[in-house]
Amino acid sequence: MVRGHALTERTGGKIAFLHPGRLDTPTGGYAYDRDLIAALERAGMEVEVHGLGDGYPFPDEATLAQAASVLSALPDGALTLVDGLAFGVLDGVVAPHARRLRLVALVHHPLAHESGLEPGEALLLEEAERRALALARHVVVTSNHTARALHEDFGVSEDRISVVEPALALALPPLRETEVPPAHGPRRLLCVGSLIARKDHGTLLSALARLADRSFHLDLVGSLELAPVHADQIADTIARLGLSDRVTLHGALPRDALETLYANADLYVLTTLYEGYGMVFAEAMAHGLPIVATGEGAVRDTIPEAAGIVCENGAVTDVATAIAGLLDDPQRRLDMGAAARTHAETLPDWDTQAARLLSVLGRILGPEEAK
Repeated sequence: MVRGHALTERTGGKIAFLHPGRLDTPTGGYAYDRDLIAALERAGMEVEVHGLGDGYPFPDEATLAQAASVLSALPDGALTLVDGLAFGVLDGVVAPHARRLRLVALVHHPLAHESGLEPGEALLLEEAERRALALARHVVVTSNHTARALHEDFGVSEDRISVVEPALALALPPLRETEVPPAHGPRRLLCVGSLIARKDHGTLLSALARLADRSFHLDLVGSLELAPVHADQIADTIARLGLSDRVTLHGALPRDALETLYANADLYVLTTLYEGYGMVFAEAMAHGLPIVATGEGAVRDTIPEAAGIVCENGAVTDVATAIAGLLDDPQRRLDMGAAARTHAETLPDWDTQAARLLSVLGRILGPEEAK
């Protein structure tokens, strides 16, 4: 706990937190925001939460007007933390307030690194985010990989970047069995990730289609609402590959239902293309699950070698081989799951990360400026 932290006193104990869309959106980025806000409040800060409208990272004029109204209403000198999904395209809106507000950008990953963008869209996002980041007093990122990307690709100096990685939000579940359990029914595979292009569920499904001689069932959990057309395509792919009896497409689930799936799972699988951190991997490791994954960005930094197998993006054959190997070797699954759980036990909690953020903010503001 960091109640009474010096920054609390020097800022009047207030932080304005600005976010795009709905804060209850079931994604890792929004979960980070929610957990951080709660931890800051436990630390004694008063967090004023303001919505910036919908449609990011391609906001329309009405959304930009809403964002401008929110920023204009903040008092001079307000310590203002803005989620990067919005901040990166608000360069024109932010510019008039860059001197009077203490603006801090919270970047999960660069907007231009999202999958499924047209080249022209990616270029526009990159240029806008470069301009926006230049206006921030400081930039907080969720992984060392994102820190390197902002420095090397967006020209943000290293002294203006601080890393506050996601914390483990859940209490550690009970330890799993330490002996190989007897076989009973198909092995349960679990994948948690919104049905969007970046998660590349197609590679996973294509890999599973090659394992017709193995006994498994995949529970695929993730919001169907963020990209409904893409979600429909995934459902079509499941049917086309003949996996309808071996894959359950759940959509987003409440926590208790998800916990049941974690408890019953034998293996966690996610063939994402890119992650700024990968909070679901930490969650899977906390449940003692071995992992098969793909992904650029921070994926390899998040998953220790002893806890999982990380393949190249789109490597259907390698993913199929990795999954088959773990399905066929229960002792190896058990050993990797134990290593995953051991790693998860070293991860920080949210109160620790809130203290880290407050320390960062205290350093960048300085004792006089923060008054």
